[in-house]
Amino acid sequence: MQGCFKVGLYRQGLMHDLSKYSPVEFLNGAKYYQGFRSPNNAEREDKGYSAAWLHHKGRNKHHFEYWLDFLGDAGNGKKASIVPCRMPDRYIVEMFMDRIAASKNYLKEKYTDASAYEYYRHGDISDYLHPHTKALLERLLKMNAKYGEERTFRYIRTRVLKKKG
Repeated sequence: MQGCFKVGLYRQGLMHDLSKYSPVEFLNGAKYYQGFRSPNNAEREDKGYSAAWLHHKGRNKHHFEYWLDFLGDAGNGKKASIVPCRMPDRYIVEMFMDRIAASKNYLKEKYTDASAYEYYRHGDISDYLHPHTKALLERLLKMNAKYGEERTFRYIRTRVLKKKG
């Protein structure tokens, strides 16, 4: 919320992750909470999937998984595949803010401005990102790692989210 507010995404900051208060997300989050990683990972290890995550990613547009769709029609003899769709910039920015907040939350005093970028590089999700989404997210993560939040957030406000006339 704080990061979104700092770049002018007030509504998204207020509405961010409200689905976490739904029963499936809240109860599983409480049951699998460990404090140092996402409870969704623990639920996945226990059940083979995370009901909380499946619910969450389908309701929150700042998660790249929300923007995966099918291409092709198996009924026409063509193999269907999952393809990434282009995310609107405001949701890419919210995803960037979410990654910073998660890094701060899990790493605590070990957090640096490079933490979110390092986590992104370790995860290698690039096959699941539309080229525009990938380029903007990586630009913001690298900029934050090199120049810090103040300069990166100013860039977001003045260049990325600037209203196009």
